[in-house]
Amino acid sequence: MMCADFIHLKAAVDTFGDLGIEYLHIDIMDGHYVPNFTLGIDYCRALRGYCAIPLDIHLMIEDVDKFGPEFAAIPNSLITFHPEVCYHPLRTIQAIRKAGARVGIAIDPALTLEAVKPLLPEVDLVCVMTVNPGYSGQRLIPQTLTKLQALAHYLHQQGYSIEIEVDGNVSWENIPAMVSAGAEVLVAGTSSIFDNRALLEDNIARMRQLFAVQSA
Repeated sequence: MMCADFIHLKAAVDTFGDLGIEYLHIDIMDGHYVPNFTLGIDYCRALRGYCAIPLDIHLMIEDVDKFGPEFAAIPNSLITFHPEVCYHPLRTIQAIRKAGARVGIAIDPALTLEAVKPLLPEVDLVCVMTVNPGYSGQRLIPQTLTKLQALAHYLHQQGYSIEIEVDGNVSWENIPAMVSAGAEVLVAGTSSIFDNRALLEDNIARMRQLFAVQSA
């Protein structure tokens, strides 16, 4: 949602609702964990007050233990955080879940799959970052697709029922490789769903067609 046209945000949200979009992905940045500021809890509350689409709230912040439960109290939300910022990420997961939300973890390009394996039995979603977090418009880091594929294989091997999300340069060109590697949730921005060369409705249809072809 950080890539949406804020002046015409209502129209975009209405379109998402009409076409059955599964999540609204909201990037929360604090200027510390990442060198950027975006959105906040009032933005999330406003969206929840207006529409019923589940909120996929991505906390790119340092103080998850303080703010995570506040965001988690917003109904029908999934809270994803970066576990390396927490002293005790399992406790953080428990606190978010206790506050009422589903829980996800995000894997930075430099964070290994091995480092997060102990957390996997406790989460609902894993977000593989395919760019460094903080800004839209970055190029894909190629080795992250190998990590995405390894994660999908590991989850299948262990029998875990966990959604696999990919975030970063989810472009028309990269979507096929991402879905083939195991991505199930696509965080789409300016390089696809908000591509202003076409209508939002047409971009949604194009993305779903690409996903269906690759996942068949």
